[in-house]
Amino acid sequence: MRSYSVGQRLFASVLTIFLVFAVSFIIFQWNREKQYKIELLESKLQDYNDRMDEAIHHMDTLEEATVADYVRRHGMKDMRVTLIDRQGKVVFDNIRKDYAALSNHANRPEVMQAIKTGNGSAVDRNSKTLKRDFFYSATFFPADGLVIRSALPYNADLANILQADQHFVWFALVAILGLTLVLYRFANRLGTNITKLKIFASRAEHNESLETEDLAAFPDDELGEIAEKIIKIYKRLQTTRREQDVLKRQLTQNIAHELKTPVASIQGYLETIIDNPNIDNTTKQQFLERCYAQSGRLTSLLQDISTLNRMDDAPDMQEFEEVDIAELVHNIQRETSLQLQERKMTFENLLPSQLKIKGSRSLLYSIFRNLTDNAIAYAGVGTTITLMGEKRPGRWSFMFKDNGGGVPVEHLPRLFERFYRVDKGRSRKMGGTGLGLAIVKNAVLLHHGAIRVKNDPKGGLVFTFYLSTELSHAANTNKSGWANE
Repeated sequence: MRSYSVGQRLFASVLTIFLVFAVSFIIFQWNREKQYKIELLESKLQDYNDRMDEAIHHMDTLEEATVADYVRRHGMKDMRVTLIDRQGKVVFDNIRKDYAALSNHANRPEVMQAIKTGNGSAVDRNSKTLKRDFFYSATFFPADGLVIRSALPYNADLANILQADQHFVWFALVAILGLTLVLYRFANRLGTNITKLKIFASRAEHNESLETEDLAAFPDDELGEIAEKIIKIYKRLQTTRREQDVLKRQLTQNIAHELKTPVASIQGYLETIIDNPNIDNTTKQQFLERCYAQSGRLTSLLQDISTLNRMDDAPDMQEFEEVDIAELVHNIQRETSLQLQERKMTFENLLPSQLKIKGSRSLLYSIFRNLTDNAIAYAGVGTTITLMGEKRPGRWSFMFKDNGGGVPVEHLPRLFERFYRVDKGRSRKMGGTGLGLAIVKNAVLLHHGAIRVKNDPKGGLVFTFYLSTELSHAANTNKSGWANE
């Protein structure tokens, strides 16, 4: 049996996956193009119905000849136009004139939908009257008590209108061809390099000479040691990279998802203002205020992401100084006093008057501010926030709790994950970014501390954490942080 090289197998596998993706893309795009054409035609017919209603308003009487003349002059080729009253009786049809013989149209799907919602359509329905398929679009005008229904027969002209644009098919085929050539070249080069690596490893293992043309691309110093370890190093490196890629991809997807909502809201409000220049000032002011609120949420999200990135990428670049925690918490109380008052909440600050820690002022502020904001948002109206601190050897231990409803047990292990929310809808409504507790955890770890969360049996959520007063100690000497608690 023929044995295929790694490069050949890689080429075949990746090409197969891409072909499946390309075919799926073509099918998806084909259906999308077709749906777009259907919606475009539906829009044209609805527009025709609106214009016809305006024309009827300018007619002295709803005479057969007058309406028929309007349809003849303004209608599309082979178009059928029917006027139906609220009870389903046909009062005009430009094709069938024996109205007494026509059945009641109240049960026609597009007519029923139009009377119910204002407009309705049937993409492919057989006409019981004319015994052929039509594309129907109906609009109900309550003031006139009429349903205006326009329809086009399924013939060659309509087929051309609904035919999907095939340019993307050719684009996909060209992309497949281009990728095949690039992939073949890549796989061929990869196969050549892997073959050299195999020869290198084999000759190193058997202590054979490495001074050959097959190994010309490899360095000639310390080759024996590298040859023994290269495969293990490669596997570890690949595993690490895959894990990093997964984490980065998840983070990127989460960030994109979180940014999408405020950006879409801002764009929607601004488009409404631009498209409606005569909008009243009250509504315009309301929309601008909403834009401003969403921009504030966007700013908070970007600030939180920036804070996390700084802690992840450059923890050693943080500036440490002596910080008065008691004063810092007092300032947070003053800043949040209005929010606390609105929710009828009480903040009991039981910290000692002399409590100083050497650390990053901004990150220490983030710890206590985010915990406070989290409690205000989710503890509930009329609850109490309690903060206590205790000096212990080499550290300050804190307990931050509220007497609210707590959190379902299954959510507790994930509260410190980035973008994790117990109640996504409520969290976004409250303006949260989903990063507050992640910042708290990273800031605590950066100060050589640890944090955990649990539900209080008496009710509420309890955060217990400590911050080291000896930052020269390694942060991972006691990862649990609770051996001496």
